[in-house]
Amino acid sequence: MSGGATRTVTRSWAAVRYPFSAMSNEAAPSATTEPTIEQLAAEMISVGCRRVHVLAWRDLDDVDAGGSEVHADHFMRRWAAAGLEITHRTSAAAGQPANADRNGYHVVRRGSRYSVFPRGVARELASRRQYDALVEVWNGVPWLSPIWSHKPRITFLHHVHGPMWDQLLPKPLAFMGRAVEARLAPPFYRRTLTMTPSDATRDELLHLGFRPNRVVAVNNGVEEMFVPGESEAPVPTIVCVGRLAPVKRQDKLIDEAVVAKRRVPDLQLVIVGDGPLRPVLEERIAHHGAGDWVHLAGRLSHEQLIGLYQRAWLVTSASLAEGWGLTLTEAAACGTSAVATDVNGHRSSVIDGVTGVLVPLDRLGDTIADVLLDGPRRTALADAALTRARTLTWEASARGVLAGLHGQVMAKHRK
Repeated sequence: MSGGATRTVTRSWAAVRYPFSAMSNEAAPSATTEPTIEQLAAEMISVGCRRVHVLAWRDLDDVDAGGSEVHADHFMRRWAAAGLEITHRTSAAAGQPANADRNGYHVVRRGSRYSVFPRGVARELASRRQYDALVEVWNGVPWLSPIWSHKPRITFLHHVHGPMWDQLLPKPLAFMGRAVEARLAPPFYRRTLTMTPSDATRDELLHLGFRPNRVVAVNNGVEEMFVPGESEAPVPTIVCVGRLAPVKRQDKLIDEAVVAKRRVPDLQLVIVGDGPLRPVLEERIAHHGAGDWVHLAGRLSHEQLIGLYQRAWLVTSASLAEGWGLTLTEAAACGTSAVATDVNGHRSSVIDGVTGVLVPLDRLGDTIADVLLDGPRRTALADAALTRARTLTWEASARGVLAGLHGQVMAKHRK
């Protein structure tokens, strides 16, 4: 279901054929041949599949929510608007009720970040007559849905954690996390349609033994509110946006910014976000005597963030691993290119040498300086970044994921 193989999309769309690999929202078939979300949902409903459960370990309203939760909200709200009944089962979030309705779908929050898995599976087994199809969001710890669910289903896996386990857990538990992700769980998923936001993550999954015809990449989108501004900051300003966490390596970014500042004396670095790494960053800023040019902005409103992206000369990230690099494409939509670490997720959100530059961590500072000091190059990168960002929409992303689930529903119906 990838590469050159084609498949019939639906029975009523029998004449509509396109490669599953073309479900990317950059390389989508024309609007005259590709069914819409509403059309896909209508056909699912016509064969008795209206109720869809989505399992994810963390909720959008959790204080630690990130790109995975944003992605899930975008496809769930659009599927709900098309007539599907969506229930999102996830872990408890501080200050949030156990049950809620949001953006047209129902949210059930039960259990901790770890107990949510056995509790969620038990509840799904007990209520198996109450849903028609399943979406598993695998974020580090799998729900193992191939073992217990016989409904039409897909798995969405944002990225392989790999080296992130050492940042997230103590050594013995990190070893277990890697073992489950890389060796124990994959055999159960080899017959499951697994979707991912990037070709880079798809390649990682194939390396772990997933079948090429069962792994499909569907790009993330960019919110329409991210648009270019009229002017940039008067001094070279670089921006990093994300949760302050060890895997994001903002402490290493500060070190690399110090390197860049030796060549760009009026450089300013703004780090947006909050999280457990903040005390470490405060210490690192004090160590470098950088309090007058490295700023920890905390959480910002959407309006503030857009304004910052628009004024920035560059956006940057020193992350160890990403599923996509959502903040880099948000900045691109505001006309700001990226200089970031060369990791899998960034390779999908940034086209190296075209919409930005990807380098190893130890070259990040010098490369930031190189681009800041080369006006024509920076302008060319920004123009290309904006052009590409305009091709990435959440509507196309949600449609691509639903096309995958729709295929599983129709295949089961034909049996």
